[in-house]
Amino acid sequence: MEFCGLAFNTPLVLLSGCVGFGEEYTRVAGFSNRDVGAVCLKGTTGQPRLGNPPHRVYETPMGMLNAIGLQNPGVDQVVDRILPELDFSETRFIANVSGSTLEEYHEVTRRFDDSPIDAIEINISCPNVKEGGVAFGNDPDMSARVVETCRKATDKPLVTKLSPNQTDIAGNARRCIEAGSDAFAVINTLMGMAIDIESRRPVIGNNQGGLSGPAIKPVALLKVHQVHQVCRAHGIPIIGQGGVASAEDAIEFLIAGASAVGVGTALFYDPLVCRSINTGIRDYLDRHAIDRVTDLVGTLQLHGGGACG
Repeated sequence: MEFCGLAFNTPLVLLSGCVGFGEEYTRVAGFSNRDVGAVCLKGTTGQPRLGNPPHRVYETPMGMLNAIGLQNPGVDQVVDRILPELDFSETRFIANVSGSTLEEYHEVTRRFDDSPIDAIEINISCPNVKEGGVAFGNDPDMSARVVETCRKATDKPLVTKLSPNQTDIAGNARRCIEAGSDAFAVINTLMGMAIDIESRRPVIGNNQGGLSGPAIKPVALLKVHQVHQVCRAHGIPIIGQGGVASAEDAIEFLIAGASAVGVGTALFYDPLVCRSINTGIRDYLDRHAIDRVTDLVGTLQLHGGGACG
C-alpha cells in the first residue's frame, strides 16, 4: 500500500515512544520491522533531554500512563549516530519532531530534512511536558504555525500528531491542512492521573501523564472519524491509533477512516502482535471479497445515513 507517496509493506505503523529509535525490538526473537509499513522514532528535540523524574510509567486498568518527558539524545546524535545504523530496506522510518519554540521545531525538522529519514511526524500534542508541545497542540492557531514552520524546513511528508485534549479536533485538522500538513496521526494520548492512596500523592513523578492502551480506543475511533470528515475531501491520509491490540481493532480504525493503523502499548506485552494483526486483516479482506486494504478505508455506515468514505 501507499501512504503519502511512500510504499508501506503493511498498513501497520509502530508508534513513537514505544520502540525507541527503531532498534529496540529487533533484539526480540521473531520480531521484524518488515512486518510493519513504518516505524515512528522516539520524540527528538534540538538538545538532549533527561526527561521527567520517576515514576514515569504506571499500568492502569486496560491501559498505561506514561510521562517520559521526551528523554532523547538530541537531533544531532540521532541524525549522525542512530540513523546510519537503521536498515532502510526493511521498512520506512518516520522522525518525530518535538520542540518548545517554533525555532526549535524548524531547526530539528531542517536537520531531519538533510537525512535519509522518509517522513517527519510533528509532535504538537505531548501531554507530559511542561512547555511547548501540549500548548501548541490544543490551540489551532499555534498548531497551524508549527506546521507552517516545519513545512518551510522540509519537502518530506509531514504527519501532524493531533491531541484528543481539545474541543474541536476537526477544526484543528483543517487549519493544519491549510498550513501544509500531508497527513495526520490521530490520536495522541489522553491526559490522566493515578494516585497512591497511602502517600496521597500522584504515582507519576510528573503528576500527570498520557493514557494509552485499550481504554482509549472508543475515543480514538471517534476522533479518527471526525478528522476523516475533513481529510477525505483533500485526500489527506490518517494514521489511526489508540488501543490497537488485535486485527479487529485495526479493522475498526480502517473503517472509521484511517489509511494506516498505529500499534504501541500492545507491543509491551506482545512484541509479535503485528504478525497476528496482519494475518487477521488479510483473513478479513478475503472473507469479505475486498481486494485491497485501501478499499476498506472510510467505509463506515452511519445510522440514518450513507457511507462516510
